[in-house]
Amino acid sequence: MLDDRTTAATTWPAAYPQGYAVVDVETTGLFNHDRIVSAAVYRLDGRGNIEDHWYTLVNPERDPGPVEIHGLTGEMLRDAPLFGDITAEFTARLEGRVLVAHNAGFDWGMIAREYARVRRTAPTRQRLCTIALARELGLPLRNFKLETLAAHYGVVQQRAHHALDDARVLAEAFRPSLHSAARDGVRLPLLECLPLTEWSDAPPAPRIGYQPSYGQSSWRPSRKRPPCPFPNPGRYRPGGQLMQGMRVAFSGDTSIERELLEDRATEAGLHVATSVSRLTSLLVTNDPHATTSKAVKAASYGTPVVDEAAFTQLLGHVVPAEGTAGETAGVPVGAGTPVNTPAGEGSPVNAPVSGSPVSSRASGGSPGTGRAGLSPEQRMLPGARSAEQGVLPGMAPASE
Repeated sequence: MLDDRTTAATTWPAAYPQGYAVVDVETTGLFNHDRIVSAAVYRLDGRGNIEDHWYTLVNPERDPGPVEIHGLTGEMLRDAPLFGDITAEFTARLEGRVLVAHNAGFDWGMIAREYARVRRTAPTRQRLCTIALARELGLPLRNFKLETLAAHYGVVQQRAHHALDDARVLAEAFRPSLHSAARDGVRLPLLECLPLTEWSDAPPAPRIGYQPSYGQSSWRPSRKRPPCPFPNPGRYRPGGQLMQGMRVAFSGDTSIERELLEDRATEAGLHVATSVSRLTSLLVTNDPHATTSKAVKAASYGTPVVDEAAFTQLLGHVVPAEGTAGETAGVPVGAGTPVNTPAGEGSPVNAPVSGSPVSSRASGGSPGTGRAGLSPEQRMLPGARSAEQGVLPGMAPASE
């Protein structure tokens, strides 16, 4: 552990969160239909000191997946509690705290999906990825694996891919990272967490030439989509309509599962882009001030930005590409897509998302999505923001 006596002599940033929940989950795999098999939570106070910890096995109601990775067999999990049985305890440990995880998008995605399956909403409103924090701090790491971060701070990892030990290692490495950030005045890379209100549990279709890797760095496996048959007509114009061929990118959490939104955009004739460039027509995000690479690039390029609710409204009236028949315009997209919609739980797409805004942003949180009845142009979010506001000089933005 690093000596943080110098931090004690400085004023602790008032905007920093008051508590953290360091989380690790082991799963049956990486896809949307995969399940949690074990979970651990270390609760930390506002300065990163450990308060307590908790660990549980979880019956995934299916095969355990890569036993050679997490070491949990079907026999070991047979009598374990279902996720619904541990929801109350899990909620109590997450309540009022920022979720901290290594590659936090993956852990949060799995947790949000498990809550949605049991018709509950996780209390988490913000998350912090320790990979993004390591980048903000400019740590001299050869890679961003947990074991590498732990070694940098002298933390000994005893059982890799065991949820309790991984959470312990991360908690011990997070404390000096947090103190370094406080000492240097680094803004924490906090991201908003949205509960799922619409999702699909269908297994992914086989993809030619793609082999998923359990240990890969990206929590969202890439998808091979057919090329868009329409030319790019250019950028979306605020107050106008989407046109077939427009390049649309997505960033951050969405209430509707990301892949469902992407599928519907593809069906409407839009080009779903995996990154933002000068050719991108539109960025869809509920958190335009986040320091993700897509949000930062969109700000630097002046790419138009809308939130999820505005985008779903625009999707219903996509203009046909020039030279094509007009009967496709206005046709509802996503018909026939298998989805599950929790009854009575979670926010509908156009409802405001509760929870405090990201405390590290002086400008406050992103606008809520509860603006039902407004036109798309009224719901436009500020897209022109200098790159300096989105990321510290010399630091890489968060990668989610």
